[in-house]
Amino acid sequence: MLRKIFCGMLALVLALSAGFGCVAEDEVKTLRVAMECSYAPYNWTQPDDSNGAVPIEGSPDYAYGYDVMMAKHIAEALGMELQIVKQDWDSLVPAVQSGVVDCVIAGQSITSARMQSVDFTTPYYYASIVTLVAADGKYAEAASVADLAGATCTSQINTVWYDLCLPQIPDANILPAQETAPAMLVALNSGRVDLVVTDMPTAMAACVAYPNFKLLDFSETEGGFEVSEEEINIGISLQKGNTELLDAINGVLAEMTVEDFTAMMEEAISVQPLNN
Repeated sequence: MLRKIFCGMLALVLALSAGFGCVAEDEVKTLRVAMECSYAPYNWTQPDDSNGAVPIEGSPDYAYGYDVMMAKHIAEALGMELQIVKQDWDSLVPAVQSGVVDCVIAGQSITSARMQSVDFTTPYYYASIVTLVAADGKYAEAASVADLAGATCTSQINTVWYDLCLPQIPDANILPAQETAPAMLVALNSGRVDLVVTDMPTAMAACVAYPNFKLLDFSETEGGFEVSEEEINIGISLQKGNTELLDAINGVLAEMTVEDFTAMMEEAISVQPLNN
């Protein structure tokens, strides 16, 4: 009888040990991060894993760019596996609200309007707002927003560039917003508009892809666009109330400096595909 009891207890211990072993193996959690994968230099799509690109869920393609680099850094620091989920710009906030993804790292400005729907980390980049024009166009020598008067213009939908900045141009002919950043750049390159308003990294990357563009930066002058700090602070959005992940990501960002952000962005711009 004692032998049977002992054998039974031993079997139970072995079973429990095996079970704990399975739990330990499953402890590595996945960080599901949403982005457009078409917003260089923040994020883009490419056909292979060169430079450290990450597979896009449900796609044969890969994602890379500043946002992917940042997501990789955060996931590694938190001991998590990274999964990139491609979403349209307008689907990013709903995706994180519904819990389809854990967070959005997609070049989002930390605006009060967005903060009604999601929580934001501290900034992971600071991006001044600038203007892109044709280098040989009528606005190439503009030195202020006032000098852009009468311009036909557009920008990306649901951005501070379109909603806040374009209306500050005197007598502007504001065309419908473009669905993506690449679409607004195509509009400028084709001559359908005189200018687009965007942020510095997007403009710098665009000038690499389109050498005929000229970047106008009024941000440090009295003639610049009137924007608050929230319009240039770029953050990572999470589902409201997800304080555990929010605090964890903020802890990683706290270990980084503005110089770290700048160096990472410069690297992203240097390797971006010219068609993104």
